[in-house]
Amino acid sequence: MAQPTFVPITEADQVRTARRLEVPGHWVADRPADLRGPTRPSGVRHGTPGPDQGFALRLSRRFEDRLRLVDGEDTEDVLHGAAMLAAKRAGLLGRAPCIYDLDAVLSLFGFLSEAPPSELVDERRRLFASASREYVAQRALVDAVPDETLLLPADELGARLGEWRSLLHRVGGGSEPPAVS
Repeated sequence: MAQPTFVPITEADQVRTARRLEVPGHWVADRPADLRGPTRPSGVRHGTPGPDQGFALRLSRRFEDRLRLVDGEDTEDVLHGAAMLAAKRAGLLGRAPCIYDLDAVLSLFGFLSEAPPSELVDERRRLFASASREYVAQRALVDAVPDETLLLPADELGARLGEWRSLLHRVGGGSEPPAVS
């Protein structure tokens, strides 16, 4: 509150003038990480940004008791990997993850079906290994599923388990994504 002019105050208590900042000039995106156009970069190890992607981890816990795992598969790895793929799917659709994203991802790899093909089980065991704790394994898993596959409806993914090879980028010993330098 302003003090009336007739009340005496010491010089130290006087209001000081604010430091004036210059008006900013023209800005140019010239830093190394600045985007150069209206579209985001895409490709291997670029990721898919989206809102509230961490919510997929919480949603994945709802499937914990419904998973059909075989020997050598870890529940934490499967739930974490599925959450990352669900977050990618939601990001491609421009929204936050929902339960249907996890349903689609788990259907794609046969985690919710009674008898998935044995080759698919071997491939998913390899892809989901260490997905809960190793960044390189996480990126390999997410990059192994093309955007077009993730955008398919969950019931269609579950119905196409027999042709799972056509739904993934690489299968068992295929070419690895380029190394990060």
